[in-house]
Parts: sequence; structure tokens; C-alpha cells
Amino acid sequence: MKDIAIYTLTSALHDEQSVAASTHLFLSSLGIDYDMCGSDFSTYGQSILDLIYVRTGGTENIFRQLLPQIQSSGKPVLLLTSGTNNSLAASMEILSFLQQNNMQGEILHGQPQYIIKRISELQQLAQARRKLQGCRLGVIGKPSDWLISSATDYQIVHNKLGIELIDIPLDEIRKAIGDTAIDGGQQGALRIYDALKQIVEKHNLQGFTLRCFDLLTELHNTGCLALARLNSEGLVASCEGDIPAMLSMTVVRALFGISGFQANPAHIDVETGQILLAHCTIPLDMVERYEYDTHFESGIGVGIRGYMPAGPVTIFKLSGDITRHFVAEGQLLRCESRPNLCRTQAIVQFDNPAETKYFLTNPIGNHHILLPGHHAKLLSEMIKIL
Repeated sequence: MKDIAIYTLTSALHDEQSVAASTHLFLSSLGIDYDMCGSDFSTYGQSILDLIYVRTGGTENIFRQLLPQIQSSGKPVLLLTSGTNNSLAASMEILSFLQQNNMQGEILHGQPQYIIKRISELQQLAQARRKLQGCRLGVIGKPSDWLISSATDYQIVHNKLGIELIDIPLDEIRKAIGDTAIDGGQQGALRIYDALKQIVEKHNLQGFTLRCFDLLTELHNTGCLALARLNSEGLVASCEGDIPAMLSMTVVRALFGISGFQANPAHIDVETGQILLAHCTIPLDMVERYEYDTHFESGIGVGIRGYMPAGPVTIFKLSGDITRHFVAEGQLLRCESRPNLCRTQAIVQFDNPAETKYFLTNPIGNHHILLPGHHAKLLSEMIKIL
């Protein structure tokens, strides 16, 4: 287990020889080397994942004395216990104390296969949180005028996610393209792609959101193809200057290393639990095949009609103030090509049909993120520790 540090708590009342024997047995069942453990907490918080192995009972006050050092890491407290030597009882007392003081924590206890899986999940969460720290995301042009509920406080985003939001004038695209007019087809769309790549490199960005509709009037083309390609290359590229959508896609990228499809709900059937999601661009690494069309609303430029494979999916959205999120799982039934909607169209059947009522009663804006696979558990946990 790489990038993990294990710190031990042991009461002096217990026989060390006996405790050591049970420790070796327990750790070996988890595939952990005994040499990884130590009672010196001076480096606590420096590894991606820190575990506190409560070896015995009678360690509650030892923990409380170490708490200022442990708390300064800002991480949830993870208590590993075998259950021998009253270690589970002590861990429960410690966790109860943490909760009374509004601190997060968890006891890792059970069958070895469960503990191994849970440590792997926690390591994934910790790695994602570290990836967000210092991440630079561009806001190219202001958010679109119709995103009236999607205001974002840049300082809150920095404090909670560690992400720096950087305002970039939309005119930088024109400067990167130059004075030569671009055509309204694929070649023109690729010149927008090249310009956005230059902006990403210039500002050292890991992603951006683009006020893309202004390109229709200024450049007579769209950013749909550029965003489709840039997302598939590992960046986060969001439409319409939608910062919460960009943040949601960034969390998905950090946690799972995959792209997300930013889309509008176009039709919802709360009785069957089906929803139709549509947009004119989709990351090319999410589709089995795709076609070029025009941008739906304007009828110009290049839009993407993508066809994703059927199977398990998750729908996710994080609010701009990081206080709310929505996540639900379902099955992507099929993709369609109706002429009266944005070009990429996905029909999703929710596993819990009642969850579709959220969109009609308490939505977080209009755009939501569709991603392949079932990921609700880890996404919810990720938001909890931010």
C-alpha cells in the first residue's frame, strides 16, 4: 500500500509481546508491512493517507493529547482496529469524542477484504483531494447571462476545493486566432480548438469554462468541437461559462480520471424515472461513435452528435457555493438523434425513479454531469470531506 502512513496507539498496561503478535497477524492479513507502523506522530498528515492503528484499549487519553497535532492536518481521522485487546471499544470512544467536537472520523474494522477495499477507497478520495489543491481553472468570458442561479464565490471555491479560478477575457481567443477570418465549418472549429489550447498553455490551466455562445456572433462558429477534443485529452472543458458545471467535472476528473458529459435535462418522466439529457458537445472519449452537425440553437458551426454505450451511469452536480450536491445512479438506455434538440441526446433510466423529482422541485441549476459507471457513494463521500 503506497503513500500510506500508519501511526499506532498502544496502552502501557498491555503486554507488548502479546500485542506485537496480534499486530503482526492483523497487519499481514491486510497486506501491510509491520515496519510501516510507528508511534511517532511528528509526520502525521504528510502522506496522502494517514491511518491511526488503535492497537489496544486504554488509549483514549493518549489520542486526546495528540489531537492538536492530528487536527492540524485538516483530514478526517481514520481509526484502524483489529478488535483484539479492547481496541474496538477504544476506537468507538475516540470516534464519539471526535463527533462531539464536530470533527470527521471513521473506524476501519471488519473482515480483511472489507478493510482492504475501504482503505483503497479512502486512498482514492485522498488522492483526488490532493489533485484539486492548486488546480487552476479558467473562466473564459463571463458566465452566460441566463445562468442566473449559478453565481460562484471564488474565495469559497479556493477555501473548500483548493482551486484557483482565473478570469480570462474572451478576446484572448480572437488574439490567438489572429486577424484572418475563420470559416463556419470544421476547419474553423479546429482553429478555435488551437486557440483554446494556446490559452490553456499560457495560463497553465487544468481546465476552463467558455462563454461559448458569443463565438457564434464574433467568429461565426462554435466551441463544441474544441471542447469535445480537449475533454478527451484530459482537460476539463465546460460550456456556457458555467462554473458549477466546470467544478463538478473537475471533481469527477480528480476522483475517477474520466470525462463527464455536461448536459441539459430536456424531458423528465417522474412516473417512469426516465430523463432525456442533451447538449451539442460531448467528450470524444465517452462515445462509441460520433457525427458532425450544426449547433442546434443557431444552426451554424459544428455540433457533435455522440453515441455513448448503454450501461450504468451517474448524474452529478455540485453547487457553486459547495453547500449542495446532487448525485443519482441509473442506466443509460440509448442515445437518440431527434431534430428538435441539442445534438447529443441520452435517455437515462434512474435506479430510483423518485430521484427525478429533484429536477422539478429543487434543482442545482440546469446543467448536470453524466458520467459512465456507478459512482454515487464515492462522490458523496468526496463532497463530505471538502
